[in-house]
Amino acid sequence: MRALLNLSAKGDEFVPPSSRDFVLPPIFEDIAFLTKPILFSFVAAILVGLFFSASARKAAVVPSKFQFAGELVYGFVRKDLGTEILGHEFRRFMPYLFTLFTFILTNNIFGIVPFIQFPTFSRISFAYVLGIIAFGVFHYVGLRKQGVKKYIKDIMFMPGVPKPVYILLTPIEIATYLVVRPLTLSLRLFANMFAGHLLLMIFFLGGEHLLQGAVAMKFVGVLSFGMGIALTFFEFLVQCLQAYIFTLLTALYIAGGLADEH
Repeated sequence: MRALLNLSAKGDEFVPPSSRDFVLPPIFEDIAFLTKPILFSFVAAILVGLFFSASARKAAVVPSKFQFAGELVYGFVRKDLGTEILGHEFRRFMPYLFTLFTFILTNNIFGIVPFIQFPTFSRISFAYVLGIIAFGVFHYVGLRKQGVKKYIKDIMFMPGVPKPVYILLTPIEIATYLVVRPLTLSLRLFANMFAGHLLLMIFFLGGEHLLQGAVAMKFVGVLSFGMGIALTFFEFLVQCLQAYIFTLLTALYIAGGLADEH
């Protein structure tokens, strides 16, 4: 991907960023699978592990700023995504929900970090993997709680519905549980990260190109840079929100699997 402040012109013509800028070559020619998003997904996992291990290592009654930051994030996930949604069974799922939230958040924020400037989940395959894992957990919990026969029956034949309606409803419910939910969960995260990063590239690269033009265009270029900076702060809010929404929906689906009827 072209760096945000690199030249983006071909001759005197502005070449706008597109989906091609999200297809990155390998970092090393001899290692075809090691691209920038793959590398930084591993970096995100390491950073999350190191941060929370360090913040909990010297825990004290009066927490340090480092410990307080770790406890603040954990307390947020525990309260808003654990106890309020999963009730008394939340402890079993806290390691997964906490890891999921912090991992997505870290990867999203990479999109506005200088010299990284690429949100991992703007590549849809990464979002699909998280969606598959989330629904593997959800279906596993439901099968363990309800039993195979009851779980499948409740999905295919919703209680209290007239039998003729099942002709239409059953295929919809099967598609919803097996395809639509994991697909929309993944696409929501991907689409927001992709669109947000594309907008930032457009304003910053466009602004850089306009600064090379006439005086009037230089003024517009400064405005474009200003808009890009404002959108960077907005993108940070979207990045946090998308990490929250993905984890929230995962918790809700798990809660549905734990319910007697789902």
